[in-house]
Amino acid sequence: MIHWLQRGQVPDVPHTAFEVDGKLVYEHCFTRAGFESVYSILYHRDPPHWITSGEGLGRHPGLAAAHRVDPLRRVHIETGKLGQTGTAFLGRRMVAENSDVAVWVARPSESEPTLVANADADELVFVHRGRGRVETPLGTVGFQPHDYVYVPQAMPHRWVLDEPGHLLIIESRSSLRIPKQYRAPEGQLSMYAPFSHRDFRPPEWPPSKAPGQRMLVLSGGSLTACELAHDPFDLVGWSGQLWPFVFPISSFRPRTGQIHLPPTIHTTFAGNGYVVCSFVPRVVDFHERAIPCPYPHSSPDCDEILFYVEGNFTSRKGVDAGSITLHPRGVPHGPHPGTYEASIGSQKTDELAVMLDTFKPLLISENALEIEDAEYNLSWVR
Repeated sequence: MIHWLQRGQVPDVPHTAFEVDGKLVYEHCFTRAGFESVYSILYHRDPPHWITSGEGLGRHPGLAAAHRVDPLRRVHIETGKLGQTGTAFLGRRMVAENSDVAVWVARPSESEPTLVANADADELVFVHRGRGRVETPLGTVGFQPHDYVYVPQAMPHRWVLDEPGHLLIIESRSSLRIPKQYRAPEGQLSMYAPFSHRDFRPPEWPPSKAPGQRMLVLSGGSLTACELAHDPFDLVGWSGQLWPFVFPISSFRPRTGQIHLPPTIHTTFAGNGYVVCSFVPRVVDFHERAIPCPYPHSSPDCDEILFYVEGNFTSRKGVDAGSITLHPRGVPHGPHPGTYEASIGSQKTDELAVMLDTFKPLLISENALEIEDAEYNLSWVR
């Protein structure tokens, strides 16, 4: 998705006989859109597709009924009230979804004891709190607070924690991608993109040894426990353009103008039916009469989710770090009373937040309603 990489030993020509230490290596094509999009080719010492057993475990425990409760109600979800949830994969809780994307929250305190894989979606995980690493067959990516971690759909992996975490998980039911406006026709990130190829940290080679050959796979919202015949991390090498990465939110470099620019300048990632935006500390608008605070706006095409990370949130009062707000399409939304006027003359902002805009309405889950701030909807007049 970012650029082409090669690690370890690979043959000169794909799809040809390749031996390492006198033994034939098994080629494993990891593809997108069938065989019509980006891919990586992995080279295993043993067959990666031999499964000795499979056991259905039922629905993922973090799923909950989701519906459109009061369609125009503004919602504040206080994720800090969510207790510790075990591991990052089984302990996550879904809080909102539509057919294009789902939003989950996890506060894991344990490492994954086995491998896991999400066959339903790409995962973009924002690390609010926590440190550790994600182990994959292509190598290991280390993470710390304020990192985005990308794991491709169906890739075996596990989260290993050095300390308890607090994660925002965006489950993309289409391929997550770099917005096309940031790429040159040949695919390279353009010089006016808000980040560079150097900002994306690839997995460190070689991979670790897998923690056994048991893997939990999420497909269609249900879990299956598979026993693999061989170590899925037994690669001698790989090459391609589809790989897990870490992108620190602090590496995003937004534009600044004389007057307030729309939030599209903060777009960082995209998929079918949604965009992900990063709000980072920055110099604000420099016209002598500029109003840096976001203006009230009606965007009838979009539902807007904001995850507040840290700093002074220019347009909001009473919203703490780790909170999620949802502003639905259909009614105007904008800053809390006093914040619009107070922003005049300011020169910079120190807020840090992640925004998800969707082009289909989001359904709110019962998990979210359990930790909702019921007073938020009318907080503008109170």
